[in-house]
Amino acid sequence: MQAALDVAAEGGQLGEVPVGAVIVHQGTIIAKGYNQPILSHDATAHAEIVAIRRACQHFDNYRLPADCELFVTLEPCTMCLGAIIHARVSRLVFAATEPKAGMIVSQQDFSQVTFYNHFLTVEQGLMAEQSRALLQDFFRHRREQKKQLRQQLRANQ
Repeated sequence: MQAALDVAAEGGQLGEVPVGAVIVHQGTIIAKGYNQPILSHDATAHAEIVAIRRACQHFDNYRLPADCELFVTLEPCTMCLGAIIHARVSRLVFAATEPKAGMIVSQQDFSQVTFYNHFLTVEQGLMAEQSRALLQDFFRHRREQKKQLRQQLRANQ
């Protein structure tokens, strides 16, 4: 999870919401991704999807081997959970919950419904405090920047 937090921080430095994901296969990180919808002009470029795309390219297959694990710093949304299931990730570990859009524990648990043809193991809370702190710092800094900009605009009027 530390690697996912490091990747999330990279994205945060670029102005993206700091969410990071890594895919591990047999103990080795084979793909990383951070949120990049703003930079890539792509609404689907969430950290999980970026990492899944890279892992699928690594294996030259749209489905991942049965023992691939995804570590992500924030509870996945509906779109990302769908990609996780379709890519056949075997184990999902997420740090912090996402009260507004999380689809594992926060809103509704779609990870264990019986109509999918794939089931994954889910764990939550690993390094959750560090993930929350990274997100809180990012949004605090963003609010401060907006406040300073408003003050500058008022001063220039």
